[in-house]
Amino acid sequence: MNKGIAITGMGIISSIGNSVEENYNALLNSQAGITTIDNITTVHVDVIKVGEIKKTNQELVEELQLGKDNNFSRTAMLGTIAAKQAVKNAGITSINEYRTGLISATSVGGMDMTERYYHEYFDNPDVIKYISSHNAGDNTDKIANELGLKGMVTTISTACSSAANAIMLGARLIKSGKLDRVIVGGTDSLSKFTINGFKTLMILSDGYNKPFDNNRNGLNLGEAAAYLVLESEELVKKENKKVLARVSGYGNANDAFHQTASSENGDGAFLAMEKAFKIAQLQPEQIDYINVHGTATPNNDLSEGRAIARLFGENKVPDFSSTKPFTGHTLAAAAAIEAVYSVLAIQNNVVFPNLNFKTPMEEFNLLPQTTLKHKNIEHVLSNSFGFGGNCSTLIFSKSE
Repeated sequence: MNKGIAITGMGIISSIGNSVEENYNALLNSQAGITTIDNITTVHVDVIKVGEIKKTNQELVEELQLGKDNNFSRTAMLGTIAAKQAVKNAGITSINEYRTGLISATSVGGMDMTERYYHEYFDNPDVIKYISSHNAGDNTDKIANELGLKGMVTTISTACSSAANAIMLGARLIKSGKLDRVIVGGTDSLSKFTINGFKTLMILSDGYNKPFDNNRNGLNLGEAAAYLVLESEELVKKENKKVLARVSGYGNANDAFHQTASSENGDGAFLAMEKAFKIAQLQPEQIDYINVHGTATPNNDLSEGRAIARLFGENKVPDFSSTKPFTGHTLAAAAAIEAVYSVLAIQNNVVFPNLNFKTPMEEFNLLPQTTLKHKNIEHVLSNSFGFGGNCSTLIFSKSE
């Protein structure tokens, strides 16, 4: 087995908690964060259910102690909160002491501010400042500035697999000796843009999402941010760092099938998982738990299920579940929050439940784990798939 890259810190904010501990307790107690909309003025209020963080932008500003003239988007504020938690959790007191980078993922960037002030930009001088907060890279720059980071800073946007690719790139940069330490993850906030966009695609659920259920009818959108601190083996030994878990495998592929749909046979997902196993030097039977992408859309669960059955064998699939019924689909942040959940599964030897499941799918004999299950967990496979066929897989392993 490939020893993997050390994870030494984690931070997260989502609809089920404002810290790693709060998220873990919610997962243990089946406390989902899917509600109606409070923080966005929309015609869909009281109709569409989302995984919303119940903090206003003003509350986030106060938490981060930002000045009144700041031009932070909600996406940037959520990302800053989670990244600061991760750095603190890793015990980092001097961010630039070693070659340190930040790779942050996002899909909507500062759209929440753009849609709010678009028609005022040229008439109201007080909101012109938000023009520059629109682009995806601005969020990353703001997070880096709040951390005081002077090293490599870059942004990844590959739709819903963005954070997985950020984690993957960070692991590769450490593995190749380019960096000693990388903060990796993703952040996305809810906006009318995403709500209306997904509604147009007709893949939003009119109730609570139920992954891998035969009667699934769509996803709930969510907002979140999560980051991991990855460190080289040399740095871990030098600083006598506690290792939470390791990124032992990773792979990505593109099935080039459709702009928003995965291929029916899950070709991209299959190839991504296959590559991850090769990097990790593991066999499918060594996986103890799969945190599936599991969006509860008709296309994703069929495609992902078929890919899993192809790789593992339909009757040999390990325990699996989707945690999206807890948080909603958090787009570019999805793989990051699910990376945190994968590490928590390893640390606590627990499989989190796939909420809302009732009826098995007709196409195959795959049944998600529907209750909290305690078992020894050495290796977790986590899938993340994005629009355009961007399929990414990560394998997390217990530290020796």
